[in-house]
Amino acid sequence: MTRHPAIEVLAVFFRLGLTSFGGPIAHLGYFRDEFVVRRRWLTEAAYADLVALCQFLPGPASSQVGMGIGLLRAGLPGAGAAWLGFTLPSAVIMILFALLVTDLDPGSAGWLRGLKIMAVAVVAQAVDGMARSLCPDRTRASLAAIAAVLALLVPGAAGQLAAIMLGGAVGLLLPKVAPAGQDEALRVRIPTSLAAAALLLFALLLAGLPLLAGSTGSTALAIFDRFYRVGALVFGGGHVVLPLLQGAVVAPGWVDADRFLAGYAMAQAVPGPLFTFGAYLGVVLHPAPNGVAGALLCLVALFVPSFLLVLGTLPFWAGLRRRPLVRAVLTGINAAVVGILLAALYDPVWVSSIHRPADFALALLLFLLLTIWRLPVWLVVAAAAAGGMASSASGL
Repeated sequence: MTRHPAIEVLAVFFRLGLTSFGGPIAHLGYFRDEFVVRRRWLTEAAYADLVALCQFLPGPASSQVGMGIGLLRAGLPGAGAAWLGFTLPSAVIMILFALLVTDLDPGSAGWLRGLKIMAVAVVAQAVDGMARSLCPDRTRASLAAIAAVLALLVPGAAGQLAAIMLGGAVGLLLPKVAPAGQDEALRVRIPTSLAAAALLLFALLLAGLPLLAGSTGSTALAIFDRFYRVGALVFGGGHVVLPLLQGAVVAPGWVDADRFLAGYAMAQAVPGPLFTFGAYLGVVLHPAPNGVAGALLCLVALFVPSFLLVLGTLPFWAGLRRRPLVRAVLTGINAAVVGILLAALYDPVWVSSIHRPADFALALLLFLLLTIWRLPVWLVVAAAAAGGMASSASGL
């Protein structure tokens, strides 16, 4: 496989980072049009196989697909260039937004109130869409409901991890279905030793960061550890980052719920990956003059697991994809994460945003604009801010 300049990868992904609105599914459509149809960097079959791998892994699927394309095109520098180009535009916007919000009282700004209510509509839409695709039968729907109850009764990371483990265990009991295709479509030339080292580093960081943070008492290490664990355990898509980050930064009192939800809603309106929400939180956690450094710390911590997993699993994917047992476990985990997101829709999203009839009315209107009218997300965010300002000005 011929290696190409990483700067070529950076330029293409930077343009995509400026223009890729609409969330992970839309991102995958943009990538296919750019790299399969227009540039022919990958075949249709290879792209489908790469998407299947990244949907199998925890982490942000669209960003991982981008890393995989960069890795195949220009090696390790290409993977880094793809991530940087796709992430930088939205990260800069979220950093600037965080710098603005840190000087405001969330309770007195009507447009922030509207953004908090927007989060209700966004998460409700995500729950609805994920439930339709990941919980199509009574068994998986029941599993999602049980996972939601578990996540609510055992708050924080413990309940979420328990729900994920329960989903994997129930998945073992689900019918085993072999993948339809048997021909290997995605061919990679990554040394297995390098892949194994990446997986080992992933596991060492996951196990060792909490011990290192506890023994040193370093605040920066503690923050890096929490964001790394979130990035390593986000099964089911970018929206599931909401409950995991809520448990990481809101539950211990590091970030108040109002600012958290305002940033999450704003992340829907910008192009690029939803995980740049981490850059916003990094600024909120590190007031000036350390805001940008904090944003970089949190952003890198969120994405490092994705990079290590893509690098570590690409050479082994051809064998893994044929194992019905592995696919069944993932099926159960995906149903459980729908329940985790459903629990997050109630707490913190609903309980922090809906306090009066006008709040519910605005949330319902925004949900209809997203799901029935299918307006662009940035336009719905603008409507949410305007609605919050009007509601606050009228005293409703």
